[in-house]
Amino acid sequence: MRKEVAFKNRDRFIQLGIAISSLRRVRGLSQEKLAEKANISRSLLSIIEAPNAANSFSLEVLYDIADALDVAPADLINASMFPDEIINKK
Repeated sequence: MRKEVAFKNRDRFIQLGIAISSLRRVRGLSQEKLAEKANISRSLLSIIEAPNAANSFSLEVLYDIADALDVAPADLINASMFPDEIINKK
């Protein structure tokens, strides 16, 4: 059962999903490959990345995605523009 996102956090979850999606694409990963690396389902990743929907997910999932993208969780949370060292890290 998924908890509904409070209105005050809606834009934050949307921005986080967009940051994950953007970095995934920069790293050349499909949703399937990132989901596999993060040990989550592709459908959950798709829900997280949906650009017009705010969906909550656990910190554990955030940490798993960050590890799979080889980036600090805080960098995903704070992302509006990724510095070159994050984008170019492979």
